[in-house]
Amino acid sequence: AEQGRAVDGPQASDPTVAMSRTLLFAVPLLALGACAQPTGSAPSASGASSAVMETVDTEAGPVGVVEVQGGLDHPWGIAFLPDGRALVTERPGRLRLVDGSGEAPVVEGTPEVFANGQGGLLDVALAPDFDETGFVYLTYAKPGPNDMGATAVGRGRFEDGAIVGFEELWAQVPFQAGGRHFGSRIAFTPDGFLLVSSGDRGQKEPAQELRNTIGVIVRLTMDGAVPDDNPFVGDPDARPEIWAYGIRNGQSLGIHPETGAVWEAEFGPKGGDELNRITPGTNYGWPVVSWGMNYDNTPIPDPPTRPEFTDAVRQWTPVISPSGMLFYTADAFPEWTGSLMLGSLGRQGIVRLTLDGDTVSGEETIELGERIRDVEQGPDGFVYVLTDNADGAVWRLEPQAGQ
Repeated sequence: AEQGRAVDGPQASDPTVAMSRTLLFAVPLLALGACAQPTGSAPSASGASSAVMETVDTEAGPVGVVEVQGGLDHPWGIAFLPDGRALVTERPGRLRLVDGSGEAPVVEGTPEVFANGQGGLLDVALAPDFDETGFVYLTYAKPGPNDMGATAVGRGRFEDGAIVGFEELWAQVPFQAGGRHFGSRIAFTPDGFLLVSSGDRGQKEPAQELRNTIGVIVRLTMDGAVPDDNPFVGDPDARPEIWAYGIRNGQSLGIHPETGAVWEAEFGPKGGDELNRITPGTNYGWPVVSWGMNYDNTPIPDPPTRPEFTDAVRQWTPVISPSGMLFYTADAFPEWTGSLMLGSLGRQGIVRLTLDGDTVSGEETIELGERIRDVEQGPDGFVYVLTDNADGAVWRLEPQAGQ
């Protein structure tokens, strides 16, 4: 376990919090107005207010927490369809269609997964041209020989409530035993490429070896081919799909909406969670350097001692256990517009950062009392999060009166 992180982050300290939360919201997500005014809960289709489980204090004022869907088994990733419904992955291998009705039917046609430890069905994202192609991208732990697994990404078309024609586009090499450090998140660049983060699978040293894809970020075309301008194309000693390496376990990946810059956050060892600005061909140093230490308390050299490696923009010790990344662009929460928001398993909430170029100028923790696996912006401008447990949920954060 990661420094006492059950699976990959600390367990909630108060289990009664999760037990007290029941399903209180049962109208379709698409019934919500875009960017509702900060005068209370969002209206339902009938005009009534949706029920707020609790109100949390933030720098932007009071924020209500509404449960949209409960009863999910370790939900991992969420993506909103154009009609306001959401696709939500469950780590054991199911994809759910969430519309606020409480039913959340299973979406058929997803790949078989290696459901071991942190492995299973992971991220979900709609293609930028989803309206034309219908493509849904999924990352997952792919089962291999001898009870081994590897991070993989694939896509299929969403048709009539199912994934049709799913095909694998890329898989990590080589397969590894065990259930640790698969990553992984999906991001699409403004110039039309696919980025996928993969973890080091708990193997450490291979993250420095370019002949494999352990502990890397890969860049692919939308159909899984290797772009001609990738930094290691033509190098006989490197995998051509590698975009950046020396990554430990990146479960947060995002594109700045104004600059197009690539940002990633990852788990450190015992301390040293990182926020990185990703550039092509760059080595981020794991496991040679880290702001954390080994689990046996032996030291790891700090990044400044090895200037050939690129240091993190920000590091957290104690850890925050980052999972999921959102650049908030809506105006339902004007004080948050432009913020980088990380789901946090360790702090049991959202870590909201303000950026000044490539530096962090401010940080706030929005405490939600549960391990947060993913954070996403809804079509209504509200913020949605996934709680990470065996009876997980989709929650919506919405402005309250007085904000």
